[in-house]
Amino acid sequence: MQVVLLERVEKLGQMGDVVKVKPGFARNFLLPRGKALRATKENIARFEREKAQLEARNLELRREAEAVSGKLDGKTFIVIRQAGESGQLYGSVNTRDIADAVTAGGFSVNRTQIILDKPIKDLGLHAIKVQLHPEVRVKVTVNVARNEDEAARQARGETIVVKEEEAAEVDAAELLENAPAEGEAA
Repeated sequence: MQVVLLERVEKLGQMGDVVKVKPGFARNFLLPRGKALRATKENIARFEREKAQLEARNLELRREAEAVSGKLDGKTFIVIRQAGESGQLYGSVNTRDIADAVTAGGFSVNRTQIILDKPIKDLGLHAIKVQLHPEVRVKVTVNVARNEDEAARQARGETIVVKEEEAAEVDAAELLENAPAEGEAA
């Protein structure tokens, strides 16, 4: 299916490009979200008439996104989750959780703007990309911790998670300390 892009779409093209996409992608994503029009003669003519307005709107939205990006870039947001001793979460942190944390921090972001390469399933500091505009991306840090105290310790660079091997060594050392000496009654 041929479509005319009304805005820049990553890995597809720039505004005004006529590109060929799979029908499902156009029908389920591009067309309902107003990112493209079917490439008919009427729609191409309509795009040419409205091109100046679309470019002006895109430029204005980009300026706003760049202004927000200056304030948002490099910020750290805390997400509190339950986790085991090894640092594995009892679930995962998803885009909605991150968007809620960023919004609570004073920035208006929705979950579709959060780009997660892989799910967050353990405690620690995680670098996350936020796409404010098709041409503007920033990085934020999400501090996933069990409580505020651990979040502060992680932010200072301390390791709060005890590795399983280290925990086994500590347990063995404690057993040896508490074990009765030879010849002593237990």
